[in-house]
Amino acid sequence: MKRKLVLLKKRVLVILNDNNRKGFFRIIKEAVSFWIEKKEFPYFYFGKFLYRKDVKNYKDYLSSKEVDKITLSKNLHHFQYASLLRNKLAFAFYMEKNNMPVPSLISYNLGNRFFNNSVFQMIDSKQNLIAYYHNLFDETGKTRIFVKAITEMGGTGTYLITKQNLEEEIGKYGTYILTNDCIHQEVIEQHDNINRIYEHSVNSIRFDTYIDKNNDIHILMAYMRFGSGGSVVDNTSFGGFYVGVDKKNGVLKSKSYQFMKYGGGQMEMHPDTGVVFKGYKIPYFQEACDLVEKCVTYIPDRIIGWDIAIAKNGPIIIEGNDNTSLLGPDVTYGGLLKHPLYKEILKEA
Repeated sequence: MKRKLVLLKKRVLVILNDNNRKGFFRIIKEAVSFWIEKKEFPYFYFGKFLYRKDVKNYKDYLSSKEVDKITLSKNLHHFQYASLLRNKLAFAFYMEKNNMPVPSLISYNLGNRFFNNSVFQMIDSKQNLIAYYHNLFDETGKTRIFVKAITEMGGTGTYLITKQNLEEEIGKYGTYILTNDCIHQEVIEQHDNINRIYEHSVNSIRFDTYIDKNNDIHILMAYMRFGSGGSVVDNTSFGGFYVGVDKKNGVLKSKSYQFMKYGGGQMEMHPDTGVVFKGYKIPYFQEACDLVEKCVTYIPDRIIGWDIAIAKNGPIIIEGNDNTSLLGPDVTYGGLLKHPLYKEILKEA
């Protein structure tokens, strides 16, 4: 309860300190209207920044009921596809089997059972875990490995393990790795033009795809996520931020968005590097679009959020999400209900 009150206080302060907010009477009028229209308390009116002056069409944004209708729909989502998407180990095996571009799976562990090239060993201490990773670095010639919890989402259980700081990192993350199920993948060598914006995390593009009632594949929209402040993950649920992508031209839009609980900041340039977002060309963007459509042919769930990184030689698939968050797409698109396909999506749901 105390934590909820602290979060509520933070969100109220974000609104009060927002120089771009509408007048209080207009905010109250619109919030009540949103409440009546959507038949629910207007959390999303505030959480999606619909109180800002530049938002005129606030009723075009999804309510939580509409989001649940889409994400929980058995017509749009099938268990057999969701199981491939939600299990990072199954996803890595399946995509590698089909020669799709994904980060190489170096090894994995199921609790303290570790598997490397079909060789199994039990590891029961941080010291033995350090020795295990030392061997991996020596065998592969790698100096960095990404460890990801197999079933977690939003960046939870994601750690960068490096040869240089191995003992320190296992001191921090070793207990988690030993008591959870994780994959260990190669680190993506990000394209220089993306590193120029922010080099400490792999900054992924989220593409939302939809298979319509005629079995045609559509890319609904795209936005790009960035880390900041030295963070090695770009996830918005870890304080990162996101910027809309102009799908026709493959360039970034003008302003970023951040979850309200992390301050709700809106920027026109990256805070660490000063790189301006507006019009910034994303390398290999068309190739990324083509790859995403190919992904859907292998996992034909009807709505999926795909995370694609831009490596030095082209796009690489990080993961797909059947339970994709619709908050980022709704905000960056400017209200998904004005998208020409969303009426059909809600009907199909």
